[in-house]
Amino acid sequence: MSTRPQDGTAAGTPDRVVRFVMPGGVDDPAAPSGGNVYDRRVCRELPRIGWQVHEHAVAGTWPRPGAVPRAELARVLRESADGSLVLLDGLVACGVPDVVVPEADRLRLAVLVHLPLGDETGLDPAVAAELDAAERTTLRAAAAVVAPSEWAAGRLVEHHGLDPERVHVAVPGADVAPLAPGTATGAPAVPGAARDGDGPRLLCVASVTPRKGQHLLVEALATVAGLPWTCDLVGGTGHDPGYVARLRELIAEHGLGDRVRLAGPRSGPELNASYAAADLLVLASHTETYGMVVTEALARGVPVLATAAGGLPEAVGLAPDGSVPGTLVPPRDPAALAAALRRWLAVPGERHRSKTAARRRRTALAGWETTSRSLAKALEQLRQNPQEAV
Repeated sequence: MSTRPQDGTAAGTPDRVVRFVMPGGVDDPAAPSGGNVYDRRVCRELPRIGWQVHEHAVAGTWPRPGAVPRAELARVLRESADGSLVLLDGLVACGVPDVVVPEADRLRLAVLVHLPLGDETGLDPAVAAELDAAERTTLRAAAAVVAPSEWAAGRLVEHHGLDPERVHVAVPGADVAPLAPGTATGAPAVPGAARDGDGPRLLCVASVTPRKGQHLLVEALATVAGLPWTCDLVGGTGHDPGYVARLRELIAEHGLGDRVRLAGPRSGPELNASYAAADLLVLASHTETYGMVVTEALARGVPVLATAAGGLPEAVGLAPDGSVPGTLVPPRDPAALAAALRRWLAVPGERHRSKTAARRRRTALAGWETTSRSLAKALEQLRQNPQEAV
């Protein structure tokens, strides 16, 4: 084994040290994502449970970067000491096996897969196939793979032929909001129709891309235009400008310009205010490995209407009494989405049921410390028992 420049931790040291390689846009407020939030939260939480985290944010158009980002990633890996534990965000690692795989025998590599590369909608089929093959090569070489849900882990094992023993699950956490004093159930007060005459406030938090299905949501909303409601579409609009333009046209075509608002990206207090003002979170995604916005809503006692796509049913989950904190409908089915919307908007008992279940579900949500402990367990196993790449 060759000698490489040291990063302060010699190979074989018992110290819990991990180098975490993330996309350069991890802190970009204009392009928030669940993956970025996840990365940042575990960077914060791992040191609290005894790990040192050396962060490396590598700028580039991942997962298909140019020469400069590729060289920077290669440098970060090359300058890691022999035997170093390196955690790579899948967006950075999975598209460039020619950079990552040559280091797999020397380093202890773990890849955190937020979304399989080929699952992004709107990709040219040839590009999707190319990314899928690159991801398979990278993940088969990695000593460990981390997924955000049981569904995602199972899919990676089956789709890429991975050893299940090398695939771990670290479910995203949730920050349960402070309880509103004086409520009968001990849950936050429910905002919405009682405050004003606009009807219930619907909220969709997702980057404005075909995979998130905002066009299907608009089509469904058009069928319930006779009922009172408003809807904010919160999310980055820079990923697919063509889709955003078509979505604006669709909103105008249905005469919903005064009721459906493309609010742009929000984070921090501004995003918290959006959740606080919402009566129902609506998510029409074609696929999700988990769906952090679901638990963000439930943590605030806001019920959810979502597609039963990928890991979303896991995120919605059940309240301790077995009740569902909202409604799940088939993906890519605007008629089913419209029917569920109509029922929630028109039947007071359904609104009450879902809100009560959401308030109960929030008490069962795990926090980010649990996420980091699950991730740390996978890293510790790799640190103590490095595995041969397959």
